[in-house]
Amino acid sequence: MDFRIRSIDFTAAGREIVREREESADQITIGRDSGNTIHLPDLAVEQEHVRITQSPGGSFKLEAVGTLGFAVDGRHVQSATVNADKGAELSLGSSRLQFSMEDGKLTITVRQAEDDDGGAKDRLRGFSLAGTLPGKRVMAWSALAAILVAFLAIPIFTHLTRADERPELEGEGAVLMDASWRTGALSSVHHGLEDSCESCHVEPFQAVTDQTCLSCHEGIADHAVADRMSVGMHQPEGGEALLWDIAEAFGKPGPGACTDCHTEHEGAGRMEPTSQQFCSDCHDTLDSRLTDTALGNARDFGTLHPQFKAMVLPNQNAAEAVRVSLASNPMDWNGLRFPHDMHLEDDGGVAQMARRLSASAGYGNVLECSDCHTPTADGTRFLPVNMEEDCESCHSLVYDRVGTTFRTLSHGDIDQVEADLAAADRTPRRPVSTGRRRPGDFAENGIYYGNFTSVSPAVLRSTAMDEDGLCGECHLPGNPAEGTLAVAPVTQRNRYFIHGWFDHAAHVQEDCASCHAASGSSTATDLLLPKMETCRDCHEGEDSLTADVPSSCAMCHSYHPREGAAAAPPRIAGILR
Repeated sequence: MDFRIRSIDFTAAGREIVREREESADQITIGRDSGNTIHLPDLAVEQEHVRITQSPGGSFKLEAVGTLGFAVDGRHVQSATVNADKGAELSLGSSRLQFSMEDGKLTITVRQAEDDDGGAKDRLRGFSLAGTLPGKRVMAWSALAAILVAFLAIPIFTHLTRADERPELEGEGAVLMDASWRTGALSSVHHGLEDSCESCHVEPFQAVTDQTCLSCHEGIADHAVADRMSVGMHQPEGGEALLWDIAEAFGKPGPGACTDCHTEHEGAGRMEPTSQQFCSDCHDTLDSRLTDTALGNARDFGTLHPQFKAMVLPNQNAAEAVRVSLASNPMDWNGLRFPHDMHLEDDGGVAQMARRLSASAGYGNVLECSDCHTPTADGTRFLPVNMEEDCESCHSLVYDRVGTTFRTLSHGDIDQVEADLAAADRTPRRPVSTGRRRPGDFAENGIYYGNFTSVSPAVLRSTAMDEDGLCGECHLPGNPAEGTLAVAPVTQRNRYFIHGWFDHAAHVQEDCASCHAASGSSTATDLLLPKMETCRDCHEGEDSLTADVPSSCAMCHSYHPREGAAAAPPRIAGILR
């Protein structure tokens, strides 16, 4: 059967808009669900309210699908048969549907009920809330006046009349209703100033100045020496310079202000890191302004960045560490003989020792990096390797036995070692063979077997610094004038990159070998630090679409060159975690 569905709407100006469409179906449905043939978005209408089917004799049957029923020509029914030639009107919620036959098609005209109910509306007006309220114009002007008084007049008045003193960090602000002007929540480090806007905004309608920031952040280091920084900074030109002139006329600090990096009211939590564009404005072409600078140009970690430089002792006799580019494959003389490859190999004596000590020392089938290198509590760096805790399970310093007690040389105390060996020299020597068999690990070929009479303390002392000697196996010899057992100073550097930062805790999902090629290192002077190319496997600039970790300059560099643990950017070092 063919149906013509005509909907009539009205614009705000009262102009009538008529839309028509035709449907061919055995039956059609009317309801609030958008899948109905006639969709009526009215909460008074069920999802599928009325079904219309053709009946014999040129009539149509209306049936209620749900329980609400409907009204036909003013009668509320559950079903009705309509003569198409005579027509009828169906009432559903606020809609009126008129049925008629036009050009052999059942035409259904849908329109909204009239809002004006005639005289009844006028009679009821006196009983409504609208009849007791002022007119809309009066209410609008009254609301505007209330807003101006509450959110403008009161803050301005209390600011002008408040005591001229700076509020405390945790104190309440002296200006009433100033929170209504807040554009967003403060970051977590400044949350104590939420109710004290004038702590930072000293002058009304002016930007925060550097002097205000420094009143709390005292002693913070400058990025560079002032005169060199003024030369090296990017200088705005043309339209950019004009915009800065206009900004300064309205009290905004010039380029390089604290607020250029540290933006507030961006929401609770950590302060957003600075965009790399702020850094590249100067460092992209820094050498063209500071012609004597040793710093390489940097714009984006994925496209333009100098090779890493590490602090190392370049030779055995060096008195101070120097920064050397990793591109030159530098050596680091740390005073040790230590072949990483021997300790990490899958077979051989070290692996066998690890397996034999696995139950008591906690090793696996082979030694791993974590067996000797212990991370700090925050996971950022590593503790120095300790002889007694990390090495002595394999490299024993036992030199004598008294009954069932073993005597051990004091590692790191040369005077004590000399005294212990001298005292052992004066002790009568026991025979090599006692006729008694020692049990278990202390028996011959056991891991703790030792023949303490076959080598005298004097011989032990004289050969200690040989490459296969007791001390020389791990240490380089020191100044002979300091004694036979003098060893070269040992340097275990806890930070190689002094102008950048690396957080091991953020890389726990990686194997050590993915960045440090320790398994191929046969000497302790190898500097097992990854070059920039290794880091670029995952990290590229902050705008990179292909990097696993898009990285801005602020991820690894701090603008203010501080000392010690505070030198790390707070997001990376964990200061704010």
